[in-house]
Amino acid sequence: MNKQLTGLFGYPVEHSLSPAMHNAAFKELGLNSTYLPFAVKPDNLKEAVRGIKALNIKGVNLTIPHKQKVISYLDQLSNEAKLIGAVNTIENQEGKLIGHNTDGRGYIRALQEEAKFNPSGKKVLVIGAGGAARAVAFQLSLEGINELYIANRTIEKAKGLVKDIKTKVSLNQVQPLPLSDNKLADIIKKLDLIIDTTPVGMHPQTDVEPVISAKLLHSNLLVSDLVYNPQETVLLQEAKKVGAETLSGLGMLLYQGVIAFEIWTGKKAPKKVMRRALEEGLKNNI
Repeated sequence: MNKQLTGLFGYPVEHSLSPAMHNAAFKELGLNSTYLPFAVKPDNLKEAVRGIKALNIKGVNLTIPHKQKVISYLDQLSNEAKLIGAVNTIENQEGKLIGHNTDGRGYIRALQEEAKFNPSGKKVLVIGAGGAARAVAFQLSLEGINELYIANRTIEKAKGLVKDIKTKVSLNQVQPLPLSDNKLADIIKKLDLIIDTTPVGMHPQTDVEPVISAKLLHSNLLVSDLVYNPQETVLLQEAKKVGAETLSGLGMLLYQGVIAFEIWTGKKAPKKVMRRALEEGLKNNI
């Protein structure tokens, strides 16, 4: 039986933990499959996507800088991918390429399963307005949160994301804020969840000050950082000091992979094995 191929399209890809995670899962379930990283330059993306059909690759993940550009080369999009406007997983369904976005759903799974947090009816602040912020903000809106605030250094980008959410999702309150806004302190007092989607605090610059002041945090919060290396950023350390619950970015990385694995294989992903592979990879600084 031929080995089934899956992989990652990105540029660069050499530091990705996804191959270790998926290959551990294939091995655990005894599947004749492998996951390879492909360094695909932006100019070569169209040819690479054609190659999925030509080589009968079962599916690929997409990372920076391909998540939006790839959309025009696909045959179909899932509802989430349409809504978010980005694709991080392609499924090859007998020659038909379907684009999915498992980032947002992966984040919700991490919230529910690791932090035991139900977003329905909650008040949420998302810091940042890039691709990860989009996926998380849209998915939270679908989960029935009550209020959403998007804070970003450049307010125009936050306004753009808020406008997009308002046109696509029914939400009680959604509001853009500049990070320097004096109102931020009052808003944070009433929040249930803060999510930092920026790379601030990521290895190797781990001692950089968080984008929001630690003085604004309180014990009724869940503070979530999408950075997973290190697993405890300065922001999460400061949150713990005031008695807040915390959630690292490793859960989102794990669960977006779990969902992609299940799309490709139709089998339940061995998430403990996948988590162990991620943790080993981080330890070895892959």
